[in-house]
Amino acid sequence: MRAVCQRARSASVTVDGEVVGAFEGEGLVVLLGVSVADTDAEAVLVARKVAGLRMLDGERSVTDAGAPVLAISQFTLYGDVRKGRRPSWSRAAKGDQAEPLYERFMAELEAAGVRVERGVFGADMDVSLTNAGPFTLIVDSDELSAPRRS
Repeated sequence: MRAVCQRARSASVTVDGEVVGAFEGEGLVVLLGVSVADTDAEAVLVARKVAGLRMLDGERSVTDAGAPVLAISQFTLYGDVRKGRRPSWSRAAKGDQAEPLYERFMAELEAAGVRVERGVFGADMDVSLTNAGPFTLIVDSDELSAPRRS
């Protein structure tokens, strides 16, 4: 599972002209990609990491600050561009596998006390944000669970 986390001053996601998720003030926008190898364990691991990341002003996490997360599913995070000009999506999970894990990720954030705003899974979305910093981190479950090299 891959989460691109961006610190934002405000953000919104619109589907068919209707705002379906938004926040004003400090928070995180999280673009979440699910791979074919992911399970509930990765959703929990990545959500806990995101909830605790000290990305906000004053080195606070969203749980420390009571700040929101706007979570948006994005299978393209697993696009493979090593060959040719057309990305391969073979590592991206199909909707029937990815959607429950996206939902589990958000449920885990909510269980940690985070207010979660969300996009619409599988929809064509317009995402708007005022990036703060900019400050962007990538959280990858493969790297979280791999042995640390010194």
